[in-house]
Amino acid sequence: MGQEIDPLPLMEAIEETGCELALPVTPPMGQALSFRKYKKNDILIKGLFGTTEPEGHQEIIVPNLLLVPLLAFTPEGERLGYGGGYYDRTLAKLRAEGDVFACGVAYAGQEVPDLPTDEHDQPLDGILTEQFFRIFA
Repeated sequence: MGQEIDPLPLMEAIEETGCELALPVTPPMGQALSFRKYKKNDILIKGLFGTTEPEGHQEIIVPNLLLVPLLAFTPEGERLGYGGGYYDRTLAKLRAEGDVFACGVAYAGQEVPDLPTDEHDQPLDGILTEQFFRIFA
């Protein structure tokens, strides 16, 4: 969305290794995201907030790795999203159900020293930029 880093080249490389991909489906406010199976060149439909998502007949997938979009991130793994809380609710739900690695995808220039956070904010496990990959302890 907008001027976010484009995750498609990374997604294509991941798919070429034989991994299964899924894209988020945005539900009404207050709910967690779900994820539908996606392959390169699948038809996408218009979702909420200007997003695109797989058609409704695609299989629901429970991911173990999330590429998380963001506006800003800190050296400690805090992230600033778009304010809807979708990824915070989704990560809380996935973490309660099993293992998931939340990797922010961003430009290195989106790193900031600190961000306002509260008890609902879910931290990143790592960040991948055009300059580095960092795992947060």
